[in-house]
Amino acid sequence: MRVIKQLKSAGKCIFVFPDDEEVGDIMGIDGNHFDVDAARAHFPALKQDQVFFDNAGGSQVLGDAIDSIRTYLQETNVQLGASYSVGQKSNEKYAQGLEAAATFINARVDEIVIGPCTTQLFANLSQAFALAFPDDAELVVSSIDHEANISSWLRLAKIRNLKLKWWTPSTTPSDLKLTPDNLRPLLSEKTKLVTCTHTSNILGTIHDIGAIAEEVHKIPGAMLCVDGVALAPHREVDVKALGVDFYSFSWYKVRAKRPVNGTRRQLTSHTQVYGPHLAVLYGSQTAQGNMASIGHYFHTPADTLSAKLGLAAASYELVGSIPSILAYFGPDRKKTWRAIAAHEEKLQTILLDFLNSRDDITVYSEQSADSKLRVPVISFSVKGRSSREIVEKVDACSNYGIRWGHFYSKRMVDDLLGLKTDGVVRVSMLHYNTG
Repeated sequence: MRVIKQLKSAGKCIFVFPDDEEVGDIMGIDGNHFDVDAARAHFPALKQDQVFFDNAGGSQVLGDAIDSIRTYLQETNVQLGASYSVGQKSNEKYAQGLEAAATFINARVDEIVIGPCTTQLFANLSQAFALAFPDDAELVVSSIDHEANISSWLRLAKIRNLKLKWWTPSTTPSDLKLTPDNLRPLLSEKTKLVTCTHTSNILGTIHDIGAIAEEVHKIPGAMLCVDGVALAPHREVDVKALGVDFYSFSWYKVRAKRPVNGTRRQLTSHTQVYGPHLAVLYGSQTAQGNMASIGHYFHTPADTLSAKLGLAAASYELVGSIPSILAYFGPDRKKTWRAIAAHEEKLQTILLDFLNSRDDITVYSEQSADSKLRVPVISFSVKGRSSREIVEKVDACSNYGIRWGHFYSKRMVDDLLGLKTDGVVRVSMLHYNTG
């Protein structure tokens, strides 16, 4: 496939692309046809001459979502709750957005809240816990997470003088995987909250959240809060099947892709496929009983997660665009997700096979391209070369967009990977990428 072929250790251009002609349709693991070109046609921004391999950081927007936002602002941009004609249309669009968001993760509408980003939603949740946790509560916080799922809990522990335990799975960069076994020694009868990532935005390794949730729930009253931002663009999320108490991801991280036109071989990359700059937080009904409301006092009873945590932060026009994202996956979302996983496995196999063949390249954490073990968020470093230097050379000789840095997982990159200067080189792909 027309993908990254060679990473030079010297020379002007870091990436060289092969001349083979393998392109076209990808078959899903269930044998169903996956039409990459049809998927790409849904994203207007992909007409630009820029390849995005920085897709773990954000996405282009589905054309139907753009149209929905425009229509809302042109025709129904009024305060929610009105009874006049346009007000009723606005109410309906917003309600449909909430319903679509809940359906996407197999939740109920009263179990979700929409906000501007996952960082803000976790900050709101921590405030609600600050008003409810007992004085002897203990927190267990993963050290390989994005800072969004760390800083709020550090502040909570400091404000309430609670005991916080770091969940560090290993000190070996190739083995940074969260498991029930390396969590178990940290749990006690005082454990109130465990936080972790479903998939690291640096490592791409998929953690067995169902098994981790089962381990956490052996402690009466203990809850699990999961950051699903890096997983949601790649796999179906079913919060009930996972058994989590809280789960959050960003819609703009469920991405889109862009084709490259011109004299170079065409290479498409994924940004996360869904829509606008919004995030959703799920909280089970049981877990909501362990938190206080930070909403206005007159919102009584505060019987929905939105009433407890929302603080009117959900943009009406953006929420109203979520049904278009749900529709993009078609009538059989499970079939679509299976096809996506199979296609992504083909893409990451090509890159990982090359990276792992080089003695001067270190791929961090999961080395396998098995779609059951990882998603195509791949980070590496090159011996004797700075990550920044590699990325800047790619910038200079191509229109391929990759990134260097810590990507807000600074604690892990600094302390566990030992890359304090300029972090990793990260290449992230998605289902609309082709060879």
